[in-house]
Amino acid sequence: MRGPILGVLAAIAITTTMDATGLTNFSALPLCPLFFLFWRVERLPRVDIGFTWGSRRGYGLAVLYPVLVLGLAVAAAWLAGAIDVSATDWSTARKNLLAATIGTALVTVVTEEGFFRGWLWASLTRRGLGARQTLLWTSAAFALWHVSAIVLPTGFDVPRAQIPVFMINATLLGLIWGLLRHASGSVLVASVSHGLWNGGAYVFFGYGREVGALGIANTAVHGPEVGLVGVVLNGLFAAWLWRHCRP
Repeated sequence: MRGPILGVLAAIAITTTMDATGLTNFSALPLCPLFFLFWRVERLPRVDIGFTWGSRRGYGLAVLYPVLVLGLAVAAAWLAGAIDVSATDWSTARKNLLAATIGTALVTVVTEEGFFRGWLWASLTRRGLGARQTLLWTSAAFALWHVSAIVLPTGFDVPRAQIPVFMINATLLGLIWGLLRHASGSVLVASVSHGLWNGGAYVFFGYGREVGALGIANTAVHGPEVGLVGVVLNGLFAAWLWRHCRP
């Protein structure tokens, strides 16, 4: 287990350093060379890494997750009267949504998804871990990698009371994308879902202390990543997907 542990520690150390020095916008990029380096060192087959196209069913689940959960989060905020779109520029919001979705989907293939649910997943599997153990360990590593971004003054940071909520949601996100990778055998499927999630969550709900296009100020309750509504909805979807995919 030395290789996977050292790889994750290296990723966390590099990203934390970048977050601490004002380079947060680029802090995911070092995962790309780490991903290819460890892949080459361990000589893992491309299929084991998850570089396959996946199935239509997999992509259907990948799209269902962000559309359903974010849609329900919007509905809950609307029913609570928490939405204020009086100052929203919808033309800009649509452009940002498209750019964030496509950009994230393309980049995460060789950064977050490639590293955690590509190389790390394949490395743990080679060492004899079963699907459940691999899923849990990669999800935990994925959540820990996000600590510096949410704790340090990066622009993505939130009030301290919301940090535990974010960590729960980050773990649930890791579980969901890990289950999609498990069910489809493809990190491309997980990357599509990751892109749709980031685009919708950050554009409509905002990030850190920034308010999104829906004008929701109380993200401690209604935020899909830093709010209690997110914990409930992500938890329910993760539980359903766990039973559906049977790791």
